[in-house]
Amino acid sequence: MMTIDQFNFAGKKAFVRVDFNVPLDENFNITDDTRMRAALPTLKKILADGGSIIIGSHLGRPKGVAEKFSLKHILKHLEELLGVEVQFANDCMGEEAAVKAAALQPGEVLLLENLRFYAEEEGKPRGLAEDATDEEKKAAKAAVKESQKEFTKKLASYADCYVNDAFGTAHRAHASTALIAKYFDKENKMFGYLMEKEVKAVDKVLNDIHRPFTAIMGGSKVSSKIEIIENLLNKVDNLIIAGGMTYTFTKAQGGKIGISICEDDKLDLALDLMKKAEEKGVNLVLAEDAKIADAFSNDANAKFCAVNEIPDGWEGLDIGPKTEEKFAEVIRNSKTILWNGPTGVFEFENFTHGSRAVGEAIVEATKNGAFSLVGGGDSVACVNKFGLANGVSYVSTGGGALLEAIEGKILPGIAAINE
Repeated sequence: MMTIDQFNFAGKKAFVRVDFNVPLDENFNITDDTRMRAALPTLKKILADGGSIIIGSHLGRPKGVAEKFSLKHILKHLEELLGVEVQFANDCMGEEAAVKAAALQPGEVLLLENLRFYAEEEGKPRGLAEDATDEEKKAAKAAVKESQKEFTKKLASYADCYVNDAFGTAHRAHASTALIAKYFDKENKMFGYLMEKEVKAVDKVLNDIHRPFTAIMGGSKVSSKIEIIENLLNKVDNLIIAGGMTYTFTKAQGGKIGISICEDDKLDLALDLMKKAEEKGVNLVLAEDAKIADAFSNDANAKFCAVNEIPDGWEGLDIGPKTEEKFAEVIRNSKTILWNGPTGVFEFENFTHGSRAVGEAIVEATKNGAFSLVGGGDSVACVNKFGLANGVSYVSTGGGALLEAIEGKILPGIAAINE
């Protein structure tokens, strides 16, 4: 497989798929540019070689053309980061895009409008009536798959080579992440630096394990993490359950959780996962106490109590001090660490302490020689918020992609480059 360091981009036009799906505030200001910065080494390597760049990305989940999801909102910041003027094509399929791509000179950059403005990018039909029959759905799907071929072919026609640096979308078999690679031979398609690092980091966590191996799984729903938890039970020594999932496990064991978030239809599943952990000799670590509030608000009245004795009308929004120490001790003694999901509602300043304590324990373990991988949007936001990102081994830009890789799935965006 061709690597980006082996490739000379001089005089070549490179279609670079990046993940610029960054959060914007109500005034379209970027609130976290981590994903943009992560792509800079790849983009700068191409420019330094004397190549030109056509950037393809998505923003949000539009169901058609939508002003709030336009990539023009990130154009100015991209220019500042790259230090060069960036041209913009306000329709990735329009004549303007084709003309500007064809006219690109070495050292020049063109940003295409949001690829997901077209249904063909994701390959899913849009605008179907709610009462559409199975036949109509089937026909619509076939139609969009057919038009997707032309969409992909046109994107590929803009460039001489293809670079996939969008790990965040590697788990999707979309036009610009997997299908487009088929239009380039093995010598002209490759991973960008970010993708290379992500693939190596995941491989290290899954296949080069130094024990004890501890995974910290946060998030609100057990249902969204079932497959990853089950896969991790075959690999880890310790599995820490945090976040909203805590209360499903607590209630399953007969605890009182007040009005805390809970999946009542997953209580048996929680018990089943506990049993599986025991059978596999995995130390399943659950919260002992919680920081509770009488409303879902930063300004709510708050206090600490046992996690299984939360009064009516109160809800758990973070872990308590006993749990912080319990989690931290397990983490500090670990040699491989995976963190996905905060311990509480870290967006509220008064409920950040547990997540910060976990982050600090991971940094301490890393200093002592552990390999630590932090991934999933909220965990990344956590380490950035607390200024801990430089203290861990690797911060992944991929949420769903990271989880699917850890589940053991083959990611289409990675497979397409390897083919």
